[in-house]
Amino acid sequence: MKETQFIQQNQEKWQRFEKLNASKTADPEEISQLYLDITEDLSYAQTHYQRRTVRVYLNQLAQKVFIGVNRFKRDNLLKLLREVSISIPLEIFRSRKTLTVAFVASIIYIALGALSTAVNPDFPRWILGDYYVDMTIQNIESGNPLKVYEDDNQLAMFIRITTNNLGVALLTFFIGYFFSFGSHILLFTNGIMLGAFQYFFYQRGLFVTSFLGIWIHGAFEISAILIAGGAGITAGNGFLFPGRQTRFQSMQQGLKRGLKIILLLVPFIIAAGYLESYVTHHYQVLPNWTKWTIIGFSFSIMFILFVAIPIIVGLRYKHLVEIEQEALTQNQADPELSSARVLQDFVRDSFFYYGKKFTSIAGVFIAPSFFIGLVLLSVRAFFYPDDLSLHFYYYDWISHLNFITGTAFSGFLDYLISAIWLLGLTLSTGILILKLNSVSMSLKEFAKRVPWLLIVGLVTYLPLLVLPWYLQFITFFLLPFALPLFSSVMLGENKFKAIFLEGIKLGYFGYFNSIFVLAIFSVGITVLAQPIAAIFSVFNEYTMRPELPDLLDVLCDFLTKIFDAYKLDSMFWTNWIREIVYLTAVVFIVPLLAILSTLIYHHGMETKNLRGLWKEFEKFGKRSRTKESMEE
Repeated sequence: MKETQFIQQNQEKWQRFEKLNASKTADPEEISQLYLDITEDLSYAQTHYQRRTVRVYLNQLAQKVFIGVNRFKRDNLLKLLREVSISIPLEIFRSRKTLTVAFVASIIYIALGALSTAVNPDFPRWILGDYYVDMTIQNIESGNPLKVYEDDNQLAMFIRITTNNLGVALLTFFIGYFFSFGSHILLFTNGIMLGAFQYFFYQRGLFVTSFLGIWIHGAFEISAILIAGGAGITAGNGFLFPGRQTRFQSMQQGLKRGLKIILLLVPFIIAAGYLESYVTHHYQVLPNWTKWTIIGFSFSIMFILFVAIPIIVGLRYKHLVEIEQEALTQNQADPELSSARVLQDFVRDSFFYYGKKFTSIAGVFIAPSFFIGLVLLSVRAFFYPDDLSLHFYYYDWISHLNFITGTAFSGFLDYLISAIWLLGLTLSTGILILKLNSVSMSLKEFAKRVPWLLIVGLVTYLPLLVLPWYLQFITFFLLPFALPLFSSVMLGENKFKAIFLEGIKLGYFGYFNSIFVLAIFSVGITVLAQPIAAIFSVFNEYTMRPELPDLLDVLCDFLTKIFDAYKLDSMFWTNWIREIVYLTAVVFIVPLLAILSTLIYHHGMETKNLRGLWKEFEKFGKRSRTKESMEE
């Protein structure tokens, strides 16, 4: 069938859907029927008119139909809550073994802390520190044993405690990826401290007093940390014991399961902070029956939500528990790069492509970038050792990125290193885009595009390397214009000036999509980075040890003792190790920008080509037959 005949035959149906899609009172059954018809038309067009505009139009129309169908099937709030009330308890039930392990292990660790204190009364000083123990003894002698929980500024106390507890819970979870062993370390540390602290009061005849004071908030707080540890062990076991899945799929499933559990813990961590700041604060004036009631109610809530309901749901929906994660175990087909997308697809497809193409990305970008970056970092550390020997920079990611990329500009070598970084990031991004799109290009053709690619690299990466953090917010809002330029330069077929202008137009056309996705990436990266290497350095004194050490702090503290034992400069070497961690983060994050660039480019091209197509379709059969036959 000729394209003209195909369009004339189905034009009325397509126009009908356009009207229904714009209507708020359309019949969902008719929309559903059109979905079947239009997907059949799209399948036919993909076979016979692959390079024609009608295929582009139908691809976009099919997505509109899909959105239209699901618009009438959107779950109301009650149905959504019902699904959540099943899915999260199921994840807890699936993780019941690791949660049980975390619970039993914590009881053992608490008992060890109490037993150690019984054997050696000075044990709490080793665990809690002399200052804290001496302060507590003074409070006991003054008749206010839990004075440590009294603070004049209750709001500041609430914010500080809640932030600290959230950090501990996240750290306990994410550290579990280290073969599950990491979560046990934090559970051990917290258990030993709790056991020693409680037995310390027991020795002084104040066990009930301390119990009623501590567990007002501790019922939620300690339980949340324990469950977070179980979720972390679940995640670590996903790597150690993948079963029938690939190791990456198993880790992905473990992360998804653990995050659902952590999400349910957040309200209780906030509640624990509130109770500690506003209720435990007044523990002396509260009657004992009130304290017992709060403690009993809190433990009951945790037992019902994390033990009873998961068991009930797990037994009721046993068939769902036994179903494998089909979306992970099956070999998923790559989503079509050249298709237009709805907003949420950008985030999903970006991470899906990252996982699907990880081996290629690692070979083209991650491995060589990390090796070159490590060499440059080592050279710079050799010539400018004082930059690493003066302070413990802790979570000052700004200084570390300046050291890594040479943008500290301490001398000529830094300018050379920053130029190498800029050139390497730009060229490797271009190569990565070609690899993602399975495009083969001769060296001569690639060389022609390099000057334009370097211009894009300067516009995109130079501000990120040079500007201070408070000016990088401006860069964030300009990135949507720069990102499509990479793909436009590498994949465009017109003259380079036209390609460059086209890339800017595509950035303008998909601006809000890009801003949304970049914001999601930024928030996600920030949350994931916090337990490993906290990035909120702009709010703290860089050289001061944070109240809540991150995983990197814990590692460097441990290595400091080893370096000191061998008479090495521990400050230099721990800062160097910190820079390796930040270098790793950089080389893993940049490919996301390349993938997003490709998705935005293709989305813009597909959507732009769709504009005005109806006007062209309406002219079919009314123009010269010679012209139409030539176009076909």
